[in-house]
Amino acid sequence: MQSERRKTRAGDAKWWLWALLVLNAMWVVDLFVLGGEVGVLTGPQGLVLALGRLTGLGGALALVLQLVLIARVPWLERRLGMDRLTSWHRWTGTWVLWLVSAHVVLITVGYAEQDRSPVLSEFGSLVSETGDLLLAAAGAALLVVVGVTSARAARRRMRYETWHFLHLGAYLAVLLGFLHQVTSGNDFVGSPIGRAYWWTLYGAALGMVLVFRFLLPLWRMARHDTRVLGVVPEGPDVVSIHIGGRRLDRLPARAGQFFLWRFLATGLCAQAHPYSLSAMPDGKTLRITVKALGDGSAALRNLRVGTRVLAEGPYGAFTTEQCTGRDVLLIGGGVGVTPIRALLEELAQTRQDVVVLYRVGDQREAVLVSELQWLAQRAGAQLHVVIGPATAVGRHGPIMGPQHLAALVPGIRHRDVFLCGPPGMTDAVLGALRTLGVPRAQCHTERFAFAA
Repeated sequence: MQSERRKTRAGDAKWWLWALLVLNAMWVVDLFVLGGEVGVLTGPQGLVLALGRLTGLGGALALVLQLVLIARVPWLERRLGMDRLTSWHRWTGTWVLWLVSAHVVLITVGYAEQDRSPVLSEFGSLVSETGDLLLAAAGAALLVVVGVTSARAARRRMRYETWHFLHLGAYLAVLLGFLHQVTSGNDFVGSPIGRAYWWTLYGAALGMVLVFRFLLPLWRMARHDTRVLGVVPEGPDVVSIHIGGRRLDRLPARAGQFFLWRFLATGLCAQAHPYSLSAMPDGKTLRITVKALGDGSAALRNLRVGTRVLAEGPYGAFTTEQCTGRDVLLIGGGVGVTPIRALLEELAQTRQDVVVLYRVGDQREAVLVSELQWLAQRAGAQLHVVIGPATAVGRHGPIMGPQHLAALVPGIRHRDVFLCGPPGMTDAVLGALRTLGVPRAQCHTERFAFAA
C-alpha cells in the first residue's frame, strides 16, 4: 500500500512537471506571436530570424526548467528522487545547448542575409558593436563549456572539484542570458505582459535555488548546530565521520538517503560532496563513510572535532518507502555499500527475508563488513561477500551475472532490489536482473554521479 501511494505521488509530480512545461511553452509561443515576431516573416531572411528568436525563447525556457530540476525542491525530490531529477537535468541541458546554438546560428545567418555580408563577418559585427550581444555570446560560451564538461567521457577525466567549479558557471550564463533578453528581447522591450512573465519565471526559478540550496541548509545548520564529533579510520583510504548536533530527531532523514556535505574547514568550505548516511539516523548523530577518491575526500580524514558542517538535504528516494511488501535483496558495490548498510539496519527491525550481496574487487576494500555481519545476524539475513575482479568467473558463470545471482538469492524475481555501486557494476547488475525477469518496478538504484 505504501509503495502504491509512492508511485501515485511520483506520477502526480511527473504530470505536474509536464503540464507546467507544456503550458509555459504555449505561453512563450503566444507571446512570440503577440509581440509581432511573426511580422518578420517576409522573405527567407525573415523566416530565419523568426526561427532564431523562437529557438532563443525555447532555450531560455529549457534553462529555467533546468534550474527547477536542480533546485532541490522538497516536494519534487521526495516524490521523484535526486538521481531521476539529476538525469532529467542533464537531458534538458542537451536541449539547452541545441536550442541556444541554433539561436546563435540562425540569428547570425538571418542578419547576414539581410545585410548581404559574410556570416563570420556578421557574427563579429553583432558581438563587437552591441554590448549586450557580447554578454550573450559569453553566456552561450559558458553553457557550451558546462555542457561539454558534463558529458560522461569528460567527467571521468576530471576531479569532482574541477567539474563542480566549472558547473557553477551555468548560473553566470543564466544571468548573462537574462540580461540579453532584458535589453534585446521583444518580450521585454515591447510587451509589458511578456516582461512580467519572464521576470516572474526567472525570479521563481532562481528563488527556488536560493531558498532550497542555500538558505534552507544555512537555517538547518544554525538550528541543529551540526559539528564533527569524530573521524574513525575504516581502512587504508576510508574513514567514517560522526556528526552531532541539536534536535537531530527533527531532521527528516532516513536510512538510504544522502546529503551534500560541506565541511567548514580550511580548504574545504567551497566543496560540497554527496555522501550517503552509512548508519540509520537515530535522532542523535549522523554518520557517513567516505573513500578517498579526490583531494577533497582525502582531506576529510584530517577533520578536527568540532568542525562545523553545512548539510544540504536529505535527498534521495532510496529508502524502504519503496518496498512493496516483498522480500528484499540489498546489493552494494565498493563504498556504495554505505546506504545498503543503513538500509539493513532499518530492515533488521522488520520480519522481512533479506539477502545482502557485497561486491568488492579485493578483500581490503570490504569496509564495514564486520558491521554487516553483525546486522545480518541480528536481522536473520543472508550475507554474501563477493570478491574478485570484474572479469572473474565462478561455478555459476561470471560473478554477479544472472546465473550467479540466481544461485545466491532464492526467489530473486519476487524481491525488492536495492542496488548502489559504481556505474559499470550498477548497469551490469540491472542487466542481469532484467535477464532473470525481475520487474523494473522492483529495482531501486541510487546514482551520485556529480549530483551537485
